[in-house]
Amino acid sequence: MRIQNLVSSSFRCSVYGERLVSAARDGDLPEAKALLECNPCLARYSTLGVHNSPLHYPAAQAHHEIVSLLLDSRVDINLRNYRGQTALMQACQYGHWEVVQTLILCRADIHRADYINGGTALHLAALDGHTLCIRLLLVDYLPSRQGLLNVMRGNSENAESIAEFDRGALCEAVNRTADGSITALHMASLNGQFESVHLLLDFGASLSAVTEDDGTTMDLIGAGSAPLHYAACGGNAQCCQILIDHGASLTAINSNGWISLIIARSWHRNWLTEILSRQPDGLPQTLPSPYISLPLTSIVNIAR
Repeated sequence: MRIQNLVSSSFRCSVYGERLVSAARDGDLPEAKALLECNPCLARYSTLGVHNSPLHYPAAQAHHEIVSLLLDSRVDINLRNYRGQTALMQACQYGHWEVVQTLILCRADIHRADYINGGTALHLAALDGHTLCIRLLLVDYLPSRQGLLNVMRGNSENAESIAEFDRGALCEAVNRTADGSITALHMASLNGQFESVHLLLDFGASLSAVTEDDGTTMDLIGAGSAPLHYAACGGNAQCCQILIDHGASLTAINSNGWISLIIARSWHRNWLTEILSRQPDGLPQTLPSPYISLPLTSIVNIAR
């Protein structure tokens, strides 16, 4: 009898857990609220097979009210699914900045890497050019808006505004690598995400970071490739130009002995020939990314 009761209880939990998952996926707030009021433990349910928590679905679908409801029910904010992805990663992948903001407010871990290629939430945001998500992911590494602009301009007079700013920590977060030593800047450059490339560079993304042959990743460009090599393959002229304006080397070669111009020609990006052949006269002055001016640091601190 006791075993039967346990089996029956487990079955009911599974049924209600699936109902919560369906409500979270469909954005049915009243249903989700009613289920959690009956049994708050359902927030810890995970689906069979893919191991998604109820939080993964609304994060991917931008149902931010249900995300807030689940967080109030003490769902595990950093729970991974079978791919190693957290709810934060899925929100960044689809560019749902409102959900990202909510998860960042609750201190979701931005450094978790997935099991597929070691990518983080920052890699996923950069991949599809979700620049506002990138800005939110790095909010805890930045000083105030004015302090950051002072740092970028080399103005250290306003010491108060930058006293707690750790440039090293920011650079470490921006340059975190996935498998094959691919950075977020590599991914944004390859996919032609100019605004994301601009913002990452302003935050200290490395122009000289090169990929490695890890034995598992098929890299058609070649190991030892810098972000400009990836931009040349991707074919976006704006990405190439902003990288060059920030000091990317036109003569750097990868392990195949290719410079960025050769890669562009190999991939039939002939419109890049002039950009990748011309040495700039000095280092051009570039304006900061417009996303830097967003006062997100102050907003997040106040909300917390």
